[in-house]
Amino acid sequence: MRQVIHVDIAQVKAELIQLRKDIKRHNKKYYELDAPEISDYEYDKLMARLKELEAAYPEFVTATSPTQTVGGSARREAGKLVAHDVPMLSLQDVFNRDDVENFVNDTIEKLGTVEFVVEEKIDGLSLALRYVDGKFTQAITRGDGIHQGEDVTENARVIDDVVQQLVDAPAYLEIRGEVYMTHENFTATNVRQEKLGLKTFANPRNCAAGTLRQLDSRIVRERRLSMFVFNLQKIDGIELSSHVEAYDFMTRNGIKIIHGYAVCKNFDEVWRAIEDIGTRRDMLGYDIDGAVVKVNNFAQREILGATSKFPRWAVAYKYPPVERETVLRDIELSVGRTGRITPTAIFDAVNLNGTKVERATLHNQDFIDALGVQIGDTIRVYKSGEIIPRVSGVVAKGSNNSAPYKIPDTCPACNHKLEREEDAADFRCVNPNCPAQLENHLLNFVGRNAMDIKGLGETSIPKLIAEGFVRNVADVYKLSSRRDELLAKKIFGLAKSTDKILAAIDESKKNSPARLLTGLGIFGVGSAAARDLINHFGGLDELSKSTLDELQQVPDIGAVTAQHVKDFFDDADNIKILDELRNAGLTFTADKKNFATGSPIAGKIFVLTGTLTNYTRDMATALLESFGGIVKTSVGKKTDYVIAGDSAGSKLTKAQELGIKILSETDFEELLTEAKIFEQEAKKN
Repeated sequence: MRQVIHVDIAQVKAELIQLRKDIKRHNKKYYELDAPEISDYEYDKLMARLKELEAAYPEFVTATSPTQTVGGSARREAGKLVAHDVPMLSLQDVFNRDDVENFVNDTIEKLGTVEFVVEEKIDGLSLALRYVDGKFTQAITRGDGIHQGEDVTENARVIDDVVQQLVDAPAYLEIRGEVYMTHENFTATNVRQEKLGLKTFANPRNCAAGTLRQLDSRIVRERRLSMFVFNLQKIDGIELSSHVEAYDFMTRNGIKIIHGYAVCKNFDEVWRAIEDIGTRRDMLGYDIDGAVVKVNNFAQREILGATSKFPRWAVAYKYPPVERETVLRDIELSVGRTGRITPTAIFDAVNLNGTKVERATLHNQDFIDALGVQIGDTIRVYKSGEIIPRVSGVVAKGSNNSAPYKIPDTCPACNHKLEREEDAADFRCVNPNCPAQLENHLLNFVGRNAMDIKGLGETSIPKLIAEGFVRNVADVYKLSSRRDELLAKKIFGLAKSTDKILAAIDESKKNSPARLLTGLGIFGVGSAAARDLINHFGGLDELSKSTLDELQQVPDIGAVTAQHVKDFFDDADNIKILDELRNAGLTFTADKKNFATGSPIAGKIFVLTGTLTNYTRDMATALLESFGGIVKTSVGKKTDYVIAGDSAGSKLTKAQELGIKILSETDFEELLTEAKIFEQEAKKN
């Protein structure tokens, strides 16, 4: 009897939704922000799982799924957008010998005699170069891969590998390559960044991508980017029949192509070429993230064609990460700027991808527990994404054979008790006065959503901390008494700039207690929660005396946030700082306005979603609150209006499902005008 396997369709749909959401976020991080969070290998596994599910359930495939679109989009701030002459498609990824064999044998079965070219897959930023009558005229990034990319011509001109004039001049030529950074130039760039006090780059790929998008081509020249060309996109005036023939043409014209490629006629030759690249990748002066297998003959490529995302005539084989065994000697704890505790493994140095590695993140307690790792164990380490060291497992227990390492329950920087986030794996120090978090705490305090002190920010606050001017937020309001010292040390520059900032600090004393509460850095209390708490209790003094039950009576304030608020106001150090802020003249009690009955805004609950043309989210919120409106962050049955701008998302959908009235930006402005007239009339009466 055949076994019947019952599938939970709801669970399949949920996994599909989550996979698509995660992959789209990682695409944005990689292609647009040049700040990937996971390795290529980890990303490829996510994509492989999505393809597996969509193949099993084709009825659930959507037009916007990452499998149906090319990752990334063109960023307008990087330069003007240019239409692609030829799509810059991705490559289909494969992960094992069988996948490669299937591709090669299927291609031979379809075409008969076939030549394949196997070459390195450079880890960089894809770029198309255009030549008219032999002269270099334009460089375009991949952008969305289909329709348009960003014009980075001036930056490409200062890359030494970009040939400006061809010897053989076809009427039109477009070639595609990969912009990258050598290990040597990457190291030199980071050394320069450190000397200038600037942020260093995580890896050569991020550095190359960010550099190519610079507005100043002098920076591009200074960082010395490189480029390999790996494909002929289009040529007019000269007939070329194959990839290798195109490479010969490019070489004659001084164009740097992928070196060390191999021409193969069957699977065995293809696999040997892949293995050969794999054995030498540790010795290369640049990063690769795989090997590409492509059909050599252009006519055969045309026969095979392409999907909406991939050419059918090529695949990219992804090498598994290289692993090494070593002994874990220590686990070091660090406190991040947000209070997050990060454990780091310290182990005997090993060589990974040509670099010496002796440290790797252990992420959090759950990760440590899953590995079962303890100091003294022999562990396996590898490089994620060819650059970030990771621990993958325990090979052998140490002599003590003890239980997994446990993160202590006190902060290594201030000895304050650590707290574990609800439904999360991270431990955090929630002490706002923790010295490891002081800079971030002060930046939050003076930020736009809190006290909004213009002139205080990422440049001046580190100086104030380093010179001992501030140890907590209350010290900000003591700076006016130290004007001469500030001038002597040029913390804010000359007298005019200093006086302007001191005046802004003094002016901020008039801010609402909701802004002050936002700036105090209570975990879980952002600007929306702060407004709700102040509206409910009327001020900070009343809030400080509230019980847990009273706090949870406030809409949208849950048990965890209520506990954080209670703990904050029960802490003697925090009370001392609040007393100093009160003595400095800050506003602790809300200005209660009496709004006339019948106002179109007063007492109504609003939710903002999307982007408004003429108002920031903060501006719109402030306007609504000035007429007695209540602004919430989530849509519920009690919501009266949802104001929807461009790119409104799930909040708009939920409002439509609940039958809540939707206001456009024009409707919003008309409502403000109506409320203003209503208040004026009410005052007359």
